[in-house]
Amino acid sequence: MLVRLKVFRFDPEKDGDPYYQDYEVQAEPTDRLLDCLNRIRWEQDPTLAFRMSCGHGVCGSDGMRINGVCGLACQKLVESFGLEVRVEPLPVFPVIKDLVVDLEPFFQRYHSIKPYLIALSSPPGHERRQSPEDIRPLEDAIRCILCACCTSSCPVSQDPQTADYVGPAALVRAFRYLFDSRDESTSERIAMLDRQDRVWGCRTLWKCTEVCPKEIPVTKLIGHIKRRIYETKRESNEGEIRHAPKDEAGNGSWGEDSEG
Repeated sequence: MLVRLKVFRFDPEKDGDPYYQDYEVQAEPTDRLLDCLNRIRWEQDPTLAFRMSCGHGVCGSDGMRINGVCGLACQKLVESFGLEVRVEPLPVFPVIKDLVVDLEPFFQRYHSIKPYLIALSSPPGHERRQSPEDIRPLEDAIRCILCACCTSSCPVSQDPQTADYVGPAALVRAFRYLFDSRDESTSERIAMLDRQDRVWGCRTLWKCTEVCPKEIPVTKLIGHIKRRIYETKRESNEGEIRHAPKDEAGNGSWGEDSEG
């Protein structure tokens, strides 16, 4: 079948404005969009720039917007698009060339949530072990391949007024360490996430979950972080009430033991 691709093109070194270029490729219905892009670069136009690596939905490097929806080119079959496909770079990020975007801002936000285990105690004489029950809550989050499709699709990230929002991908990784039984910095992580540009920036619009190529329930995991913060604050406030100093009559300072 003959597939027509309308591809976003922009080379900042020579182009004043972005434009779209049309290509035609012979493809089988079961071919992937990535196969079509490779044929264009190999057989028609070697100047076309896009990222790819493994080609099997593991590396996450070939994220792009395909017919208006962010996804991985290696996972999208020609038969799912029909005879014409519009291919654009991931939104939100600056374009380096054609379909290649600058992901440095994405990884800066990712590293800001400290995506590693923090141990405050001395190292044990063996590895820090986890039971199957401990690891089970993390199984969804650890599938993340940092393709940036979720962050690119997030309306909060797309809004210039909330451009400082850390994004759903970073929050998924934050969930992974906040709920890891081996991590010993829960208080620090909660304080770090309890901000408007972090977990509270999420408006629960589900766009991130809809596009995730690994089918991670992104919005649900962010909701678990919100609940953990809420429960931690509630327990802290209840503790302050329980341990409130008593007056000379033995009544708590909040008056919980006094009569009307």
